[in-house]
Amino acid sequence: MFRLATTTARGLAVPKAFAPSMVARTMGTHPDAGVAPELLEKLGEMSTQALVDALWVMGYPQCQIEGARPLAPGMKCVGNAVTVRFLPFRQDLMADKPAGEASPEYVAFEKCGPNEVLVMASTGPWESVGGDIKFLRLMQRNIAGLVTDGSVRDTDELIGYGFPVFSFSTTAKQGPAVMVPWEEGGVIECGGVTVRPGDAILADQDGAVVCPGSLVEEVIKSAHEREEIEVIIKEELSKNPGPAGKYYPFKPPIKVDGPLYNLLKEKKPEVLGRMTGQTK
Repeated sequence: MFRLATTTARGLAVPKAFAPSMVARTMGTHPDAGVAPELLEKLGEMSTQALVDALWVMGYPQCQIEGARPLAPGMKCVGNAVTVRFLPFRQDLMADKPAGEASPEYVAFEKCGPNEVLVMASTGPWESVGGDIKFLRLMQRNIAGLVTDGSVRDTDELIGYGFPVFSFSTTAKQGPAVMVPWEEGGVIECGGVTVRPGDAILADQDGAVVCPGSLVEEVIKSAHEREEIEVIIKEELSKNPGPAGKYYPFKPPIKVDGPLYNLLKEKKPEVLGRMTGQTK
């Protein structure tokens, strides 16, 4: 039983006890099984733009991890999110945090492999989440990639490790003097968006995007269909020049007998049911 005061500050009476079954849950749960490798492979064939567009249509307009940019040209990665959260430095936090190999970031490293992307939520864009020696282990684990809204150090060494890194910037600063790696495996806020363990991460030259793991299969289908429609629109605008606003941007349900509807009726009628919201 949970004992409570019999009155509030305003003198209002409250129950003295609640049964455990009546206690409100204060933290959500999160699946962390991850996305199957075959689906990750298909997701990796997409661009982040296609993923963002598909998620937008499905009601997830905020999905890009702001500030996460590739450390070098040509970097791309896809994988299940493994999360680490930093907190601003305090001496008592450092004293209470597990030390050495049991520190949260090192525990997270051991969960990473070819199908995982490590997502590290920094306390600030210029603070270092790690560098050369710390991230050597990620190379050894053959990690799919690293994404952070903070910065990394030892840039040349990290590029030489060969795994994709996406960060706000680079820095020579040390991280431990500013922040503490406090938790691994939890739901985090990174770059202005929520990331749950097991979410799918796709990152390329335009940034890093998070997709709820349960939506990946549907997102892939939607993205491919949208890309096919965009090809039709571009071909039509190339053939008959004019403002793109006649057809684009588009989001179901589109107007029946409108310009895009009539174009698709001629070029790809099988999508009209979904595009008009009549079928899924």
